[in-house]
Amino acid sequence: MDEILVKQDGPVTRLVLNRPQHRNPLSLRMMGEVIEALAAIDADSRVVVISAEGPAFSAGHDLSEMVGADIDLLTRLFETCTEMMEAVQAIPQPVIARVHGVATAAGCQLVASCDLAVASDTARFATPGVKIGLFCSTPMVPLSRAIGRKRAMEMLVTGEFIDAPTASEWGLVNRVVPEADLDTAVEGLVDAIVRSSQLVVGIGKQAFYSQIELDQHSAYEHTKSVMIANAALGDAQEGMSAFLQKRRPEWKNR
Repeated sequence: MDEILVKQDGPVTRLVLNRPQHRNPLSLRMMGEVIEALAAIDADSRVVVISAEGPAFSAGHDLSEMVGADIDLLTRLFETCTEMMEAVQAIPQPVIARVHGVATAAGCQLVASCDLAVASDTARFATPGVKIGLFCSTPMVPLSRAIGRKRAMEMLVTGEFIDAPTASEWGLVNRVVPEADLDTAVEGLVDAIVRSSQLVVGIGKQAFYSQIELDQHSAYEHTKSVMIANAALGDAQEGMSAFLQKRRPEWKNR
């Protein structure tokens, strides 16, 4: 792979955006490589961390690919982008964005699409497409679901940056820490996740995205059936027994 690095670190698969000299634009090639890497994640991997080399997380789409592009290429670009964002949420492993510098446009979209996000206190976020005549319509999809209508609309129609504390207050990121503590904070989330059953975490992630846009009754109907099936699994029975017996559970992922 040319534009991302893939590193296996024990139970963690690390995807590193690696065009730092251009602020890691989400080119057609880079997005394709992310999709390929997500599809190839080993079944034993427990968590995925997406980070970036250089001074920025991602400045969004590679505009040099879009200037003068015909409809076929533009269609391919945005279809690939959508496929990448959906792949992040489709895999069973929780995906954590490790964010430093700026995350703008599709870069901000990627942060919003990840299951969890940890940002340095100097990180900034924006959907500035409106300023160059290209409204951030696809970034608005995960953004509006993460931070709500009014806040998302403010970011979309003004194109202005929000800082990391604001991103945390609005729900775009989970935690904000000094940049020197960024890796420690990410690893804290990783450690908390890998303590639980891999199978059960995957079931829960899938159920979360399946119910989130349903009405309340439909969401209960769906999650009720998920929980019934989950409760009958060996890991659930082991976990409940371990709790009652005051011992550490032994997960079998079954």
